[in-house]
Amino acid sequence: MIDSTTPPRPIDPQTRIGHVHLKVADLDRALDFYCGVLGFELTQRYGEGGAFVAAGGYHHHIGLNTWESLGGSPPPPGTTGLYHLAILYPTRAALADALRRLVEAKIPLDGASDHGVSQALYLRDPDGNGVELYWDRPSEEWPRAPDGELAMFTRRLDLADLLASLD
Repeated sequence: MIDSTTPPRPIDPQTRIGHVHLKVADLDRALDFYCGVLGFELTQRYGEGGAFVAAGGYHHHIGLNTWESLGGSPPPPGTTGLYHLAILYPTRAALADALRRLVEAKIPLDGASDHGVSQALYLRDPDGNGVELYWDRPSEEWPRAPDGELAMFTRRLDLADLLASLD
């Protein structure tokens, strides 16, 4: 139990989420989405049941496996589990390229939002896992309340304007 009278000691600020590992029903279908549509590179395959994909030469950002889920269905609504994985793009143009890839592959969006600190696209992978594709604005542009606290919001993201950033 955490003692609420003692302030928690913060984690090292350089700590990052290294990867996410997803259970999928069909590995080739998942690879078609993560590599074929989103553009990740296959870095290693583990037999017929597992694979790692990454961007920029990293060993793996996303693990995919069918070890406990081959042929399975997504968890039903109202159960615990992954809400979504979030993939951070380095520039707004890179996020626009991701949107173009989705449009070309005819993959529907669940939503698209401007959160002040970021712009995000929300969708489902072929196994029903939530996926957020997003770009962070520079921190000096983040909306702040008068007391300096973050003042994030959710507004509709203009997809045509996002795609126009490719020109």
